[in-house]
Amino acid sequence: MREVEAYSRLAGVYDEIVVDPCFSSWAAFLDELWREDGEGVQRILDVCCGTGLLAEELISRGYRITGVDASDAMLARARHRLRSTAELVRVILPELPVEGLFDAAVSTFDGLNYLTPDDFRLTLSALGRCVRPDGWLVFDIHTDAMLELAMNTPVVTGGQDGTTYVIRNVVDRAARTCDATIEVAQPGDGEPFTENHRQYFHDGDEVRAALADAGFDVVSVTAEYTRVPVDTSTLRATWTARRRVGGRPVPAEEAS
Repeated sequence: MREVEAYSRLAGVYDEIVVDPCFSSWAAFLDELWREDGEGVQRILDVCCGTGLLAEELISRGYRITGVDASDAMLARARHRLRSTAELVRVILPELPVEGLFDAAVSTFDGLNYLTPDDFRLTLSALGRCVRPDGWLVFDIHTDAMLELAMNTPVVTGGQDGTTYVIRNVVDRAARTCDATIEVAQPGDGEPFTENHRQYFHDGDEVRAALADAGFDVVSVTAEYTRVPVDTSTLRATWTARRRVGGRPVPAEEAS
């Protein structure tokens, strides 16, 4: 089984493995949220857009999307799905070389968990320069409950449409990391492969401090794109914040 770069081969089976029909309900949550904005929300920055599953849902609701992702393979799938309905750019965070101000930025499906704590902080600072005053930042991150679940479930198996996979988790609780080895057998596009993924579990107090430093005020922290407040059982927390009116975005030289 050949080891490859993260999200290079997984992109080819990503949509088959990610079978949870969550993106429609997540987009509905965002749409309802943004309708409360008197200035109107139209232009959205989709950070870690992956294969374009959320972007497709938001476009169908009338939003204009710019999607950024570090994986060429994932972006290729997004381009095939979205055709010319979205602008898609390869970006390696914390750099965000996009033009203009956005009404909102989103990052879903724990994309920001792949960032080190330093890069997470720098990415929020960069988003503070991309979102208009009183604009929105909505993202989800895995919680301590998810960290415990990964530690207590070291092996996960599954399959869909002839593609089978095994995920082996190694958790370092002190470092707040989870190293996942994803072994995909019988993929539809060729030989079996292995990818290694590392996620960082960001501490809630540090997330609040990073948002404040980036010029954002926290509106709510809820359970996975609902209005329900997080509790100790929440696996995926949704953070909703707004750019402070009159707040000074952090210049790039200060952010670094």
